[in-house]
Amino acid sequence: MSEERPTSDAAQEEAADEVRATDADAWAKACAEDLTAEKARRRARYGPPPGSAAEELKRLVDTVAEKLSGLQTPLFGAAASGTAQQMVRQAVQQAKAAVEPVIERNPDVFDHLAAAGSELLAAYRSAVETQERRWTARTSHDSDPRRQDGEQGPGEHIDLD
Repeated sequence: MSEERPTSDAAQEEAADEVRATDADAWAKACAEDLTAEKARRRARYGPPPGSAAEELKRLVDTVAEKLSGLQTPLFGAAASGTAQQMVRQAVQQAKAAVEPVIERNPDVFDHLAAAGSELLAAYRSAVETQERRWTARTSHDSDPRRQDGEQGPGEHIDLD
């Protein structure tokens, strides 16, 4: 008995396992394709998704630097505009050189700052909404007891007779 042949039940189980594995692979492949298609559809409709706060800050710095470098300065005249433009480029390069290392070393700090800013904005909105509700609420003690018609309003009733 050097070699044993698998029984027909074992062979059927192996075949069923292969089918299940093939089905699982096909399912995973179909899910991956659907996810890729959905991402492409969203990218086409909404543009690229926003990056982290650090990436967005770096993009902002690059865009501002690009815009400032391209500005023409009519105030200084034609002769001085080249010098002024060179000074602007130099200032922009120095600002970028100072900001980029900070962004690269601490990208998670900017994510935390963005989250903290969102929380502060939510707290401010909550406080303002509560205050507005108090300002606009009309209660019975706010009305003028001398008014005959019971109508409430911001002004004082003046009897003209």
